[in-house]
Amino acid sequence: MSGATDTGDTDAPADLVTGIVVPIHVEYEYTAGEAASRFLSHIPERRLVGQRHGDHGLVYVPPRGSDPANGEPTDQDVELTDQGTVTTFCIVNVPFAGQAVECPYVCAQILLDGADITFQALIQEAEVSQIHPGMRVEAVWVDDPEPTLESIRYFRPSGEPDATPESYKDHM
Repeated sequence: MSGATDTGDTDAPADLVTGIVVPIHVEYEYTAGEAASRFLSHIPERRLVGQRHGDHGLVYVPPRGSDPANGEPTDQDVELTDQGTVTTFCIVNVPFAGQAVECPYVCAQILLDGADITFQALIQEAEVSQIHPGMRVEAVWVDDPEPTLESIRYFRPSGEPDATPESYKDHM
């Protein structure tokens, strides 16, 4: 982009460059840290393990290593199921370059059973018009899970009755 700004000046040259479009590619490495590494190490076993501080702290998944409310280390592992409740969701209708899922699709916040914060994931195997808060869902895993969240392909309706609004109202 040139250093010039569009001031609305009608005396500006007609060939003034105001912007350009160029491809860009960025590669980076992410160091997961202790808490995230422990979480990811259980993924190949199809296990979701959150963490909390002490016996009565909130359960975070994926764990952050500390409780954001008080800064205390989350030093206790908590095994979770790969099932949960949709709390909120978004229907994506706008395509973008490189997307892997055909529009429309649903991205949802899922309160995993036993967790105290939501987990973001795709919802598939259901019409987008059928997705709703309270819907019970379960993970669909890849055949050979690796220590990455991409090992959970998506979540799908589990067929269980809907959760009561009271059970997820604080997570919307």
